[in-house]
Amino acid sequence: MEQPGTTPGPALPVPDGLVEAFRAHERAVAEGDTAALARFVAPGTSTLAGDPRGLLVGSSAITAYAVAPGPRRLVQTHVQVTDPDHALVVAVTEHASGGRGQQTQLWARTDAGWMVTAAHTSEPAPALDARVWRVVGDPLVPGTPGGPLSGESVAVKDVYAVAGHPVGGGNPAWEAAAPIERGDAKAVLGLVEAGADLRGIARTDELAWSLFGTNPHFGAPPNPRAPYRVPGGSSSGPASAVSLGHATIGLGTDTGGSSRVPAAYQGLYGVRTTHGAIGTHGVLALAPSFDTVGWMTRDADLLALVGDVLLPDSSARGSGELVLVPELLDLAEPDVREAVEGWVATQGLVVRESWSLGELAEWRRAFVTQQSWEAWTVRGAWLRDRLDVLGHEARARFSHAASIDERTAERAQEVVLAARARLRELVGDRVLVTPTTPSVAPLLGSDLAALREPTLSLTCLAPLAAMPAVTLPLRTAAGLPCGVSLTAAPGRDRDLLALAASLA
Repeated sequence: MEQPGTTPGPALPVPDGLVEAFRAHERAVAEGDTAALARFVAPGTSTLAGDPRGLLVGSSAITAYAVAPGPRRLVQTHVQVTDPDHALVVAVTEHASGGRGQQTQLWARTDAGWMVTAAHTSEPAPALDARVWRVVGDPLVPGTPGGPLSGESVAVKDVYAVAGHPVGGGNPAWEAAAPIERGDAKAVLGLVEAGADLRGIARTDELAWSLFGTNPHFGAPPNPRAPYRVPGGSSSGPASAVSLGHATIGLGTDTGGSSRVPAAYQGLYGVRTTHGAIGTHGVLALAPSFDTVGWMTRDADLLALVGDVLLPDSSARGSGELVLVPELLDLAEPDVREAVEGWVATQGLVVRESWSLGELAEWRRAFVTQQSWEAWTVRGAWLRDRLDVLGHEARARFSHAASIDERTAERAQEVVLAARARLRELVGDRVLVTPTTPSVAPLLGSDLAALREPTLSLTCLAPLAAMPAVTLPLRTAAGLPCGVSLTAAPGRDRDLLALAASLA
């Protein structure tokens, strides 16, 4: 190791054992030995490790997510010794895959030997983050000059037709078989004609059927507001693109929460529009009775401006009275419930109204059954002999969908229609306030299946009633993103977006 000659005062000698520990650490990196790497992590809650994915605090978090960065060689290594038991090591690395990175490590001598108490690693920048984007341009399609969205940029979920490209649908086999689109979907064309640049086509979960954003073929897009946690799906790519600053508008869809969930998980504003308010011609269908256009932004004014462009003129108005239902609030975990309560406390008078919701579980099951029936109706012909092209979770959902008989689907539709009438009666001309999701974004690798039912219990309400819903970003006491949703009568989209902007 070299010591720079610019260090003020006499240079301290490199302490015994430091060089050997550093070299052993690098061997573990070269061999991909995460167990060996973990032995160099100093125990305790103050140990830090940062990389392009985010910052981890505490040795338990670091060792849980330790990933060997891949083969690399040292190009330069420098050490600054602060005292006989502490030293800063800075190294420039060259990776076998190309490019250079840099690592900075603070080493400390402990009873167990030399260990790293803080580290930061930078990697060679990828030309394209394939977890977020399928195709990207600068821009891919320029917006029409002079429109109300001039200066904005759009990440389009890979279920929308974009002229000159296939619809990939989040699955390589589907993409390979898909035709090249000859025109743009209505919503895409509307945004471009309003002046927004189309930045690129962003990833989705397989055939847009998921809530969490963990695509098995391309990986989970990053969640920069909550590193090491899922991004939310199925509009995961557009949400991450907006959260990362790659685009200002994420054009998604929302069937059972696919725009609202990633917005809540990533600290964004998001909207599900009234069913049928914006045409879905040119959009890959999942469950046509529930499929809607949705979008996500980093601020509420832009969320509303996109609505001015895409939504039909409507005089539908209603009361701005906010209604909070304890039975729905209690579906959230304590940290999210506390964040929503804190937001409600800042809004002045909010009506607290108890609803008899003993049938909520039946409503959710009926929603899932009808969604599944319709998903197999629109995709079963293609998937019947190709289920093996899907990842495990999507394959399980479509396999179940294939088993639903027509009578079961008819009974589910009866429950859906009854739920629709009941929910519209309960909401009336007011605005229902609920947690957007029951929890913050779960950690990558956690049991997502266990969260699906609790999440759908909240997110299925708007699609059951064919109502619009807007989610506003909140934060828990621990600083993690979550959301509060405002749901109103069908057709009140513009009114609801304006209310959200005023409350934001």
